[in-house]
Amino acid sequence: MDQRIEAAISRAIGLGQTPPTPPKLASALEYAVFPGGARVRPMLALAVAKACGDDCPELTDAACVAIELMHCASLVHDDLPCFDDAGIRRGKPSVHAAFGEPLAILAGDTLIIMAFEVLARAGTVDPARALSLVTTLGRASGMPGGICAGQGWESEPCVDLSAYHKAKTGSLFVAATTMGAIAGGSDPAAWTELGMRIGEAFQVADDLRDAVLDEETLGKPVGQDAVHGRPNAVADLGIDGAIRRLQDTLGGAISSIPSCPGEATLAQIVRGQADRLTPMGVKLKVG
Repeated sequence: MDQRIEAAISRAIGLGQTPPTPPKLASALEYAVFPGGARVRPMLALAVAKACGDDCPELTDAACVAIELMHCASLVHDDLPCFDDAGIRRGKPSVHAAFGEPLAILAGDTLIIMAFEVLARAGTVDPARALSLVTTLGRASGMPGGICAGQGWESEPCVDLSAYHKAKTGSLFVAATTMGAIAGGSDPAAWTELGMRIGEAFQVADDLRDAVLDEETLGKPVGQDAVHGRPNAVADLGIDGAIRRLQDTLGGAISSIPSCPGEATLAQIVRGQADRLTPMGVKLKVG
């Protein structure tokens, strides 16, 4: 875990807990964010920013924090009874199971607002970059192609699987790579494909894990795609086909990394995440 990222997230949550605040909601915020998962999205943003020079560390930190807070907010809302009705997240009771639905909704909403506030606070350093970061995160979070759109596809009778995956999972990965580039003062367009491919890989890997792992290993309920009738790569391609798709997508992600001083580090991150995400017993060959 990158201590720079953890320290920046802790500072942001601490600001939201400044007294006087409702104690239960303040506790729910911390519970939703700590301990975190692998922090893949902020780590990816940080790696891209470093590859682009990281000449404005305050903006880089803000970008990393904003992405992770938005991701955590999406998990809190995804777990609600009206969506996945998941009682377990990251190996512990989900926020609504621990604090009740009203506080879970408020905690998720607060984290979303906090994500944009973090970017606004850092905006004085470089207003133009900060505005671009705000726009990018907004695009990745709402409609027509952000995580809200991804959740919305689950309520449609006919689902566009590609659009669903790009919105629900891919959008925040594209935000991670492009916001890292923006924070580092580089053209975000060159980093879009990397985010898209990593996002697709994560979705396919998640579909595989949901299909083949048990709840104790995964740290959250399994078989949810089948229970809720959600579109997924395993249903479409079978397990072997999904594994091939995951391998090809990860290989494409590595190939899409722009030539830069941090190219080898980024490739290593992608390979490391491939190993972490791959269900036990599945062997991947990633170039």
